[in-house]
Amino acid sequence: MKLKKFLIGSSAAFLVAVALTGCSSGGGDKTKSADEPVSFTQKDGVATQDPSLVTDLISAQSLANTMEGLYRYSGQDLKPALSTKIVKPTNNGLTYTFPLRKNAQWSNGDPITAQDFVFAWRRSVDPKTKSQYAYIYEGVANAKDISAGKKPVNSLGVKALDQHTLQVTLDKPIPYFDKLMAFQTFYPQNPKVVNKWGKKYGTDSKTLVFSGPYKLQNWSSSDNSWLQVKNDKYWNAKNVKVKKLKYQVVKDASTALNLYQSGKMDRAELTGDTSKQMKGSKGYGVLKVNSTFYLEMNQKKLPMFKNAKLRQAFALSINRQQLTKKVLGNGTSAETSVTPRNMSFDPQNKSKDFVAETSASGKKYTKYDLPEAKRLWREGLQETGNTGKKINLTMLGDDTDISKQQAEFLQSQLEKLSGVKITLNNVPFKTRISRSEKGDFDLVVSAWNADFPDPINFLSLFTSDNSYNRGKWSDAKYDELVNKSLSDDANDPAARWQDMKAAQDILNEQQGVIPLYQNGQAFMTHKRITKLDYGPSNMYNMANLRVK
Repeated sequence: MKLKKFLIGSSAAFLVAVALTGCSSGGGDKTKSADEPVSFTQKDGVATQDPSLVTDLISAQSLANTMEGLYRYSGQDLKPALSTKIVKPTNNGLTYTFPLRKNAQWSNGDPITAQDFVFAWRRSVDPKTKSQYAYIYEGVANAKDISAGKKPVNSLGVKALDQHTLQVTLDKPIPYFDKLMAFQTFYPQNPKVVNKWGKKYGTDSKTLVFSGPYKLQNWSSSDNSWLQVKNDKYWNAKNVKVKKLKYQVVKDASTALNLYQSGKMDRAELTGDTSKQMKGSKGYGVLKVNSTFYLEMNQKKLPMFKNAKLRQAFALSINRQQLTKKVLGNGTSAETSVTPRNMSFDPQNKSKDFVAETSASGKKYTKYDLPEAKRLWREGLQETGNTGKKINLTMLGDDTDISKQQAEFLQSQLEKLSGVKITLNNVPFKTRISRSEKGDFDLVVSAWNADFPDPINFLSLFTSDNSYNRGKWSDAKYDELVNKSLSDDANDPAARWQDMKAAQDILNEQQGVIPLYQNGQAFMTHKRITKLDYGPSNMYNMANLRVK
């Protein structure tokens, strides 16, 4: 996904010792009633609950808790949700016909119908909606032309054959189409509710109805805490055993740990020194996710960064091992690629990881080699006419402690290059997202979390016309290869794999964006939680949550 663009939070080092006091008898050992809400820390608030507009992981997780699509992940397996079965395509892979559950209702009692999907999908691709995920519909008949304003919205290849039968027609086969059906942008929307609230839809709980396991209660987008209660109208409500979920924004890791140890949180995210200190203690664990962080340079605002040598110099000047082990300390791993490791595997040899197969180009510029970085920097400055000039840059980042520490580390690394002066600008998450979207930055650390386990999640981000390509790097051959993997070779897994590998090699060689690390999240988890189901789309399935 999903930006899923967000940065992890941290702690003040001097508070860690206080937080660790008495940790052996912390909150994870305290007995709680099964009827008490299961409580979680989050690094920021829910920005929106409009499925067409959600881009960040926190908002997407809230939607996964409260909404339902055609399919839902249970563990690593894709299961029917509002569809009664996993559908096989017909018409050479171009037609999907979904039978919907006749007992499915919205939380207000309205039936969930095929027309709710038609309405939602049309709304998401409509250019008036300005959905940043409209591109993910590409391949559904006419979606790309609709988003470009070239065809009417009602020409989208989605149709209600009857109240409980949804038919989808594709322009071309989509090899990962099944996986998309669990993603939030493909959720249904209630036309009556959306039309009633207009632009206010998704901004607070009174503007919403819910199709999933839980309902948001008394929430607005400015809140730093929110409660989700079991949705008794959910078609599979009998499987939902936990009645309430409580979320609290906690940006500081030591505070999160204190809340956990005092019994106020059941699952608390740790970062930085707090994570290092708690490693190995009871309740501690690390979750590896299909998520990477990378540095973008605004090539539209700063044309000098169209020079590959300058980008390569930046990449070589960063010691990723120090960044992940000494600064972040929460299970992150230094990486050579913006595509996550151990996410996707060669269709002809399942033991071969995509990142491993592109490691030759990936390692070339992501190793720490300051002398080589300085050489390339000098050559790049000469080629762009910037020799002897001061290069004053502002790095945009989030305002959590760990984000600030990360920014300070990158600042110290990049300023080793001649003439470079980095000013840090750490702002609230929503502000960072907004400014990134507007291109109001010189440098920004961004992140992406996989929507489904396929390299195209990441490779498509950096095509020339993708709205998430904030730095505006562009390469015609790269665009051609990515597009080929989505069109000519979509039904040929081996050829498609080669297309994506070749595209990744170009991105690695050019350092169109600079990979930093793959995300790992450290948590303290109360022993009463017995099933926390985390799937390959980086989402928890809270319908399966169980407590003692």
